[in-house]
Amino acid sequence: MDLKSEINDGSKKYPLTLPRAIRGLACLVVYLSTSFMFLVYLGPFAAVFLRLFSIHYSRKTTTFLFGLWLALWPFLFEKINKTKIIFSGETVPKRERVLLIANHKTEVDWMYLWDLALRKGCIGCIKYVLKSSLLKLPVFGWGFHVLEFISVERKWEVDEVMMQKMLQTFTNPLDPLWLAIFPEGTDFSDEKCIKSQKFATKNGLPVLKNVLLPKTRGFHACLKILRDSLDAVYDVTIAYKNRCPTFFDNVFGVEPSEVHVHVRRILLEDIPSSENECDKWLLNTFQLKDKLLSDFIENGHFQNEGTEGDLSTIKCSVNCLLVLTITCVLASLSLFSSIWFNVYIGLASAYLALATTFNFHPVPVLEYVKILSSWKKSS
Repeated sequence: MDLKSEINDGSKKYPLTLPRAIRGLACLVVYLSTSFMFLVYLGPFAAVFLRLFSIHYSRKTTTFLFGLWLALWPFLFEKINKTKIIFSGETVPKRERVLLIANHKTEVDWMYLWDLALRKGCIGCIKYVLKSSLLKLPVFGWGFHVLEFISVERKWEVDEVMMQKMLQTFTNPLDPLWLAIFPEGTDFSDEKCIKSQKFATKNGLPVLKNVLLPKTRGFHACLKILRDSLDAVYDVTIAYKNRCPTFFDNVFGVEPSEVHVHVRRILLEDIPSSENECDKWLLNTFQLKDKLLSDFIENGHFQNEGTEGDLSTIKCSVNCLLVLTITCVLASLSLFSSIWFNVYIGLASAYLALATTFNFHPVPVLEYVKILSSWKKSS
């Protein structure tokens, strides 16, 4: 079997018809317009003004406001596109502070973590360690910055300092946090898998068929800094029918027919603290993922399905209506009110573009005072 493919057992596949294409484009326009309005009007207030006084309340506000917007995506997947999201493994508690580790089959795996986060009341606080090039995406890149995603260059000598700096700001146990990391470092492909297998054979490591060997430094850095403030680590394994989807497959709803999400909840005391033992633990975890995915390919499902129920259509629809209403109000202010609203949009857009480019997050005023005081004392 092709290393990249998932099982194909005749599950329903949706053709790209004209109505489906029009609907997908309409959804994309809605997501871009709502994202832009939320970011330029509400982003500076939540992520800049409030942050000057309190990082905690800034994050709580950002979590609420942008959680409304992020909830549109599971609504698209499950209610509009009729993609079945099937959860298995363990049922995890609501509203925990967690570190998630997941396999990386395709470019959109991270989107399906929103489906789990929404069910647990944590969609607004989910953050990702992602490649820095994604911050260059129009509008969405600004959102990644406002939501404090951790960007990396995939070069540890460059990423180590930046990751540690960002992670240190996440240590407050009162701040909502779901931090997701993909230890493979890149999405799965036949070519990458063969390269990973050759490296494993040469270095006496396990030869994996369905995942790549995990890179351990980023995971260990997250665990070392956040361990005392986390409730658990979630080990998430994602598989697809009929094939791995792309971003536009998601938008138009042609793939996947089913997304299977297996979850294990792991206590922090069950993960070694020393770097060498932690590395071995992560490698063993990916061996388990490899076995899970092999069983999925053979059986068509993970064990212990049905651990999470369906999303409420009513709640999803009300949330969508609320987001659209807020967007329409903000758009009307731009079009029919004082010119100062347009000036504000221009200034907010310029700030978001520069802050995203230079990865700038404001420091609370009291912190500036402390820094200035210490500088004066030292001089």
